[in-house]
Amino acid sequence: QCTYLEVEQVEHTHAVVLSRPAWLWGAEMGANDRGVCVGNEGVWTREPLGEAEALLGMDLVRLALERGSSAREALEVITALLERYGQGGSCKEEPVPFVYHNTFLLADRAEAWVLETAGRYWAAQRVSEGSRNISNQLSIGSDIAAEHPGLRERARSCGWWSGAGEFSFASAFSLEKQPPRMEAAKARFQAGKELLRQHEGHITAETLMSILRDKDSGICVDAEGFRTAGSMVSVLPRDPALPCVHFFTATPDPSRSVFKPFVFVAGIKPAPQVRSPTFLQDPAKQIPRFQSSVDRRHELYRRHQAALELMEQDQERGQQLLQTLRALEKQALEAMRELLEGTVAPCPEELADLFFDCVQAEMKFY
Repeated sequence: QCTYLEVEQVEHTHAVVLSRPAWLWGAEMGANDRGVCVGNEGVWTREPLGEAEALLGMDLVRLALERGSSAREALEVITALLERYGQGGSCKEEPVPFVYHNTFLLADRAEAWVLETAGRYWAAQRVSEGSRNISNQLSIGSDIAAEHPGLRERARSCGWWSGAGEFSFASAFSLEKQPPRMEAAKARFQAGKELLRQHEGHITAETLMSILRDKDSGICVDAEGFRTAGSMVSVLPRDPALPCVHFFTATPDPSRSVFKPFVFVAGIKPAPQVRSPTFLQDPAKQIPRFQSSVDRRHELYRRHQAALELMEQDQERGQQLLQTLRALEKQALEAMRELLEGTVAPCPEELADLFFDCVQAEMKFY
């Protein structure tokens, strides 16, 4: 059972760790125990939006992680499900539908892909070197490694491409007049590209954390009542003997949150403090949907919000708290660096408790 649809189960699914809006089944981003990571963003294209309930892009993120043993396999999972069920339905817990198409970033230890969709149509680009970012707009031009079999014919028959010369997915399928929120995405996409370029050749987990915290570029959103909800950074070593490490904030606004490491091992200790409550009479599951609202904040979220309020009221104490949290994060990053450099042997019991312990420490400081 996904958010709106039921799909056929497969024989085997991978263990997954997910960062997701609490009301739905899917996820904005996550990783599986095979070192595959997937994240998605909304886009608006020339293809009509599916108001009817189908698969959400966030459902496709989770299904790809559950079923894909590699980034390429995860991509194939998404495109096959898209072909069969389509994408659509509201992506927001509000009575007025909010609908979009999706772009995805997929990575594993060996390679990375960008997959962009317009309705049931799609194009994929393989990232073989350097860096790549996405930001609420189509960004695949003519560098297409795989595509929907009817993609070019669709573009030609709709008059979006002449059929002659180079075919660019973004040029053919992007809207001529973008919704206002897409206009801001252009600057954000360019800024992300530039920030990655500045660190070319020496991008670390800390580099990515600092980019995700960047307010000037609009990558870290904190305006008009809208705030970056959760953030994730993953380190995927090429050496299969080394573990993949996934850092999650589990709280909004990364500039004032702590990235906490998670490693897949046997017997992982669950962290109930970052699991949202469930409701018997859930307004997201009752038809008509979203007629009332419930408080879905988990325990860490509540404490973090109280701390944010304190930071805003008492700047001095707020700064002290932020420094304490940064020290906690630095400690975790250093421990993970030793683990990834192979200077310390991983202790499975410690790794099983790792994320839970970091959440506990953060709660204590709050």
